Amino acid sequence: MLYNALKLAHVLSIIMWIGGMVFAHFFLRPAAQSLEPPLRLRLMHDVLQRFLGAVSVAVVVVLVSGLWMIGNVARQAVQSGGNFAMPMDWTLMATLGIVMAAIFGHIRFALFRRLQRAVAASDWAAGGQAMAAIRQWVAVNLGLGVAIVVITVLM
Repeated sequence: MLYNALKLAHVLSIIMWIGGMVFAHFFLRPAAQSLEPPLRLRLMHDVLQRFLGAVSVAVVVVLVSGLWMIGNVARQAVQSGGNFAMPMDWTLMATLGIVMAAIFGHIRFALFRRLQRAVAASDWAAGGQAMAAIRQWVAVNLGLGVAIVVITVLM
């Protein structure tokens, strides 16, 4: 029962993370382009502040639940007298997930702080540069997230 609950939390957190990136990248950002830079950057700042807070929780849930599920399967294999060899799709999922978490950390703790400082100082050029960098890294993370889903479903 605990395994299923952790797997559900794991999958729901991934859905929120990837779905939020899809929404921000393909729907919110293009719609916000019609706004003047001060309004656009304030809007994106406020949305990202809420989203990045939620993703911070999701990343912890994904990493902890994923590690626990792998550890649980490994422990059961060893306790039953067998050996544990992590399947290739799990290895790829875990590796790419850790890369995604690291990229998220860069977005949250470096790039978003740049955006915060720019918005607070009404430095719209610096804010635009910060948003451009955030957009690029979100695109990378979105690509990795989709790759993980594809790997998981097809392997």
